[in-house]
Amino acid sequence: MTAGVGIISGVRVSHDRASLDDVARACHADQQDAVERLASASDVQEAFTLQTCNRFEAYVVTDAPATGRAVLAEFAPDVGGHSVVEMGHEESLRHLLRVATGLESLVLGEDQIIGQVRDAYQDAKDVGTLGPVLEEAVTKAIHVGERARTETAINEGVVSVGSAAVELVADEREVDDATALVVGAGEMGTVAAHALAEAGVDTLVVANRSLGGAETLADAVELDDARAVTLDGLETWLARADVVVTATGSDDHVLDAGTVDDVGETLVVDIAQPRDVSPAAAAIDGVVVHDMAALESVTEETQAQRRAAAESVEAMVDREFENLLEQYKRKRADEVIAAMYAGADRVKEQELGTALSRLEASGDLNDDQREVVESMADALVSQLLAPPTKSLRDAAADDDWTTINTALRLFDPAFDEDEGPPEFVANMLSDATADD
Repeated sequence: MTAGVGIISGVRVSHDRASLDDVARACHADQQDAVERLASASDVQEAFTLQTCNRFEAYVVTDAPATGRAVLAEFAPDVGGHSVVEMGHEESLRHLLRVATGLESLVLGEDQIIGQVRDAYQDAKDVGTLGPVLEEAVTKAIHVGERARTETAINEGVVSVGSAAVELVADEREVDDATALVVGAGEMGTVAAHALAEAGVDTLVVANRSLGGAETLADAVELDDARAVTLDGLETWLARADVVVTATGSDDHVLDAGTVDDVGETLVVDIAQPRDVSPAAAAIDGVVVHDMAALESVTEETQAQRRAAAESVEAMVDREFENLLEQYKRKRADEVIAAMYAGADRVKEQELGTALSRLEASGDLNDDQREVVESMADALVSQLLAPPTKSLRDAAADDDWTTINTALRLFDPAFDEDEGPPEFVANMLSDATADD
């Protein structure tokens, strides 16, 4: 398969169709390892994965749609057919644009996702799994995501899962003068800590596996009484906290029924993936536990405020999607045009050699005369192929691969009609038929 003409296949497990447990089962321990393993599969030219608390997505570039689907079927997690969404070439492209702009987020337009897409891009870049097809797709998605946030109001109001969690807390409890505990000093914990400080809590405690990470976050928030502890001090501060937001990257439960048995009236919001809080903890008297699903109700008002902006972003995505498709189609056409020119050049060289030999046999042929003949041959090829070149690019834009196939038969002497079109043209025809 010629570089740049590959076909994207994708698969996703995300909050719109899957439970949080399904998403957790789908995600791999390390995103970089996941994309590297995916790229090592047979017949995969390029690979990209995106893992967040709300989604697992994987994309491959192969020589044909069926090949990509087969690879992803082996790689896709066993979480039940209803939770796994397969995507073809065009659906994958559009979905990547929508994800980066925040249109597919649990919190419409949230800012965190654009950073996560950048991180996933860098992970794939670092291990060398991106090529011309996915490189163009992901960088376009990042560019459109940035435009959506600078040119529209899609990210006004609640802009992340962490801040949505604090809004949920504020709806249910008085946060003024409260003692808040944030468990985990990662990206979501950081957002939650800053949001709690802005909401007016009296004391903020950051508990983290490493004390250094907790201290960095505690020092960064604008609050006089911000403290840092390790997870060893968790139970002590659970007993004092009015509000707890958990956002660690632990594979195991950080809080269970025994941990919260004697903490009294406490509101816990678990925004970790996998979950930090055991389901049994919610059965303890006085302990109220909310998970990611509860944030949907919190975000309803924000979503209503952003719908007008989302309409503008949808239009932006539509335009950029068409532009992206046009770029891919032009590349596909250029591959065929290159084959056409290569065939024409072979004929030109053969005929030019014959003509020059005859002229030299009739008398001396100086360098200037030879250059004139060669220039004339080049000009004839260029002028004769200019109209079909334009027609082929127009045909690619219209998905008219039959015309491209016919052009190869007419212009490429190496083309064997009995054997069928070259592999990459056959795949184009197959892809166009599948899309229809």
